[in-house]
Amino acid sequence: MKGFCPLASGSKGNCYYLGTQETKILIDAGISSKVVAERLEQINVDLGEIEAIVVSHEHSDHIKGIQVLAKKLGIPVFANRDTAKGIYEAFSECPKFKIFSTGEPFVFGDVEIHPFSVQHDTLDPVAFTLKVSGCKIGVCTDLGFVTTLVKSHLQDCDYLVAEANHQPSMVHASPRPLVYKQRVLSRQGHLSNEACASLLVDVFHPGLKHIYLAHLSSECNHPDLAMKIVHEALQSRGMQASLSIAYQDNLSLPIHFEER
Repeated sequence: MKGFCPLASGSKGNCYYLGTQETKILIDAGISSKVVAERLEQINVDLGEIEAIVVSHEHSDHIKGIQVLAKKLGIPVFANRDTAKGIYEAFSECPKFKIFSTGEPFVFGDVEIHPFSVQHDTLDPVAFTLKVSGCKIGVCTDLGFVTTLVKSHLQDCDYLVAEANHQPSMVHASPRPLVYKQRVLSRQGHLSNEACASLLVDVFHPGLKHIYLAHLSSECNHPDLAMKIVHEALQSRGMQASLSIAYQDNLSLPIHFEER
């Protein structure tokens, strides 16, 4: 498949597929190799075709499938130095790392990948933009605050994955421990529905073809609520956008790239 598809998104595991004429990669691999294979099969991609895994940060919901996948496929894991260190400490085993520098774009196959800093409670977390054949995709989750840098990098995306993790009132009302609530709501935590909507208003442009709302909390959010808040924020400003949810337990809407 030439295109993009979230295979899983949420606190139980995150993984995204990107396929081009020459290259097939995963962005994060926080689900098992079995589930990755099953979800890929649904979009007519064989697991053995995956050529690399690009990692945003070392939290387990982004890396727990890497140890098996990288070894089974014999493929490199792209990460910055601190994230690679965190992965090694988590597994006590060293995948075949390719180290990138945060803020500096690099090329793998026919994909240009640009990792940029986000605010999250890990060693050196990043989000990504990926460019292929004139198409720009943004994958930006796991951040507690939207910086000017984030907004700058997410300008002019054709497709965008944006975090809509929680509704603050639902976090406060949840039975979770106070330390969890403080973390999620902090500037090193996760974006709320309103913060996601504000980000999307700031980066919206007429060429933005589709937006995925991602990393939704199963306890402190609801897909219908996230969609409503984002849709209303965009609509109130005359911005028409195609929206869908990046799901945790099911394959999400695949995007097929147009032939150029």
